[in-house]
This record gives sequence, structure tokens and C-alpha cells, in this order.
Amino acid sequence: MSSTDFPARLTEALGPDTVLTAPDDIAPWLADWRGIYRGHAQAVVRPRTVDEVSRALALCQQAGVPVVPRGGNTGLCGGATPDSQPVNVVLSLDRMNAVRSLDTIANTMVAEAGCILGNLRRTAAEANRLLPLSLAAEDSCQIGGNLSTNAGGVNVVRYGMTRELVLGVEAVLPNGEVFNGLRTLRKDNTGYDLKQLLIGAEGTLGVITAASLRLFPRADTRSVVLAAVESPRQALELFELLFERCGARVQAYEFFTSACVDLVLAHAAGVQEPFAQRYPSYVLMELADSTDEAALNALLEQVIGDALERELCLDAVVSASLAQLHALWKLREEISEAQRADGPHLKHDISLPIEQIPAFMVSMEARLRARSAEIRPFIFGHFGDGNLHYNLSRPAGAERDWAATQGEAFTDEVLDEVVRYGGSISAEHGIGQLKRDTFLHTKDPLELRLMREIKRVFDPAGIMNPGKLL
Repeated sequence: MSSTDFPARLTEALGPDTVLTAPDDIAPWLADWRGIYRGHAQAVVRPRTVDEVSRALALCQQAGVPVVPRGGNTGLCGGATPDSQPVNVVLSLDRMNAVRSLDTIANTMVAEAGCILGNLRRTAAEANRLLPLSLAAEDSCQIGGNLSTNAGGVNVVRYGMTRELVLGVEAVLPNGEVFNGLRTLRKDNTGYDLKQLLIGAEGTLGVITAASLRLFPRADTRSVVLAAVESPRQALELFELLFERCGARVQAYEFFTSACVDLVLAHAAGVQEPFAQRYPSYVLMELADSTDEAALNALLEQVIGDALERELCLDAVVSASLAQLHALWKLREEISEAQRADGPHLKHDISLPIEQIPAFMVSMEARLRARSAEIRPFIFGHFGDGNLHYNLSRPAGAERDWAATQGEAFTDEVLDEVVRYGGSISAEHGIGQLKRDTFLHTKDPLELRLMREIKRVFDPAGIMNPGKLL
């Protein structure tokens, strides 16, 4: 079959409104949002129904055409960007964006894969329920992409990763068969949990088209504390106290260094210095509950008072209003955009055994300084679940191509140290193209063999998202 025949077959089967083939129409779908990866494709398919996804995949498998599933394009590892093969087909589920059901008795929501996460959170809130998955890109990312990458976010410490919020999935396999696993059961011990193979598979096994999601009670009463800490060790001791005293009310526990505050103050509008003096590091804690605000604030103030008395933090401020709550969160949320404004940099989304974080940060700093005394680390992340974003910016005055020309050596240093401490090279962003080689080098050989065997069962023709993960 010639390269011009297959797009025509797709168009005939699915319609010209569903299949894009003109180069100008395809171009916006070929790059990741950071502009690091750019690939090629002969067509973009935008189905509206599961049947159309099924027909598209069946045609692609018959013709041996690679398929690249794409969500909201907010990923950081190039997992939804096609590779250099000109015959690729990009499959977007952005038109499959219906909420099929919402049950406030069973506390479940069934949503199609193209639904924007922020819209789902608002839909749940309107029904007086909470969908707890929350991340910076929630008004752009799609729930199908969140499932495919097993997204994390700021509420993992309380509610867990995406896979812990999913009761069932509907997915189309590479041969066009539909996996009807869209159950809403809390208990189902009938064999292998196949949905968990599809969650986190980054589109290499099939295409998730819908999911049954767990909902929780709304916790509209929120209180936030920004505390200054001397060190990561002190931040961990403070977390232990907070968890013991406040339990499941702990919704977020975020950490960032003084360097991150400098960056945000330099590049973000409407942000103020949080304290009268600068401290080495900070933790942002959020508690949420369905109780009254006064009771929650009283509990938090008592815990922080004890922490100050026991010298588990240096200073602290408790949000006194919703506006102040958002202002405190802005210090944390603006770090990524501020670093992007600062220039090209290296992102390392890592996780560690929580008790090892202080030792890792000390040894990592020494290892980096031995290579370059001028490197600028910006360290922040979801401290309560062991996830750090250990990002590096170029030395002051270095060329803007520093990350491209010298970054690999620094990344090797970081990821090697992560493995040495028993951590993971990808906490919540996935593998994609960015970390594939390191993943293959560091993963246990038995795990890799089992993954490859699973891949062969689901995708024997090898058409799903080539060049990613395995």
C-alpha cells in the first residue's frame, strides 16, 4: 500500500471531518508543548465514538501503521509526540468528552477519555462531590492522558495516584476489540486486574476511551500554612507531627527551597516575599475537611504552635482568608513557569523513600558541585509522598544551549544517585521518549522481560506508540 492510500482508506471509513490529512492541519499535532520533540504523521484521527476508535485501530493494525494516542499534550516526556516515521497516525480523543454518568450514592463518575480534568472536577463539585486528582495542567490535560501516565499531582499524600482513583476502564485494543471493563464495583476479585495494565502504559498497549472514577466527599473547608524550615530533615520531622495530629485531613505537603522563591519573585507577577526574612527552605501544608473552618484552623494553629515550640520549624503563617490561601499556593504553583521564563533547564521528576530524602539532597548537592560549582538547582515537589522535582538551570552567563549540549551528563548524575538511594527515575511524569534509555538501563531485567511479554500479548503487531517506554 502506498503512503497516499492509507489516509484515503481512513477517510473513507471514518469521514473527512474525523481524519485530517493536509500538512497544515496535521502540523499542530506533531510537537510536544515544551518544543523539545517533533515528529511526523500522515494523518490525525479525531473520533467521536468508541466504534470509530475501534475501526481506526483495526485499519491501522491491518496495514501495519503505527498509532500515537494523544491527550491534552501537557506531558513532559514526549510520550504523546510521534517519532520520525512519516507513516504515523496520531489518534486524539479530544472529541470524546462526555460525562456518561455521575452517581452520588455509589460515588462514581464515568467519563470519556477526552474530558478535561478541570471540567470533571467542577462537574463533581456541582454534585457536591470531589474528584481529588489535581495538577497544574488540569484545565488543559485530559483524563485519558492522566490514566495513561498514571498522573500524580498535589493530593497524592491523601488520595493516592490516578490508578488508585479508578474502578474500571473501557479501552480499544490494537486489533479494534473493545475491552469492556467499565465497572463501578468497589470489590471485584475475579482474576487479574487488567485495567491496571492499561493505566500507566502510556498508550503502548491500547487506547483508553473511558473510565469509572471514584468520588469523595467535598472538603470545602481548607486551611493552608506556609512554614519556614532549616533543612529537609526538619521538614520531614514536621510532616511526621502533622500526619500524627491531623491524619487524613492532610491534603498536601509541598516543599521548595529559597532559590525557588527567588525565581518566582523574579518572574511571576503578584507574588510577595512570604516572611520578613529569608529562610533556607519552606513547606506548604494544606488541610481540608468537611468540618467548620474555625475547628480546622484551631487544630492547625495548635499543631503549628507545638511545632514552633519543639523547633520543628523556624516561622509560620496560617492563611486567614481565601485570598491569602491562594497567595500562599501561588508561591509553589508558579515555580515551573518561573523556571521556564528563566531559560532552558533540566527537569528531573524523581521519587525516593521519604526517609532518604535529606541524605539524598546532601549527597546530590556535593556530586553536582564537584562537576560544576555554578550549577543552579531548583528543588521543589510533593514532599509528603516522596516526589521531588530536582530541576537544574544553567550557570549564570552560560549559553542558552547549555541544557542541550551539557545536560546529559548532569542528568546522568542525578538519576544515578536516585537509583543508588532506591528511588524511581520517574515519579509522576512517565517515561515517554525522554527517559526511555535510562529506564531500560536501570529497570530490573526480569521486570523488563515481563513488560515486553505483556506488550506482545496486547500488541503483537507492535503498532502502539512506537519509540516510547519499551
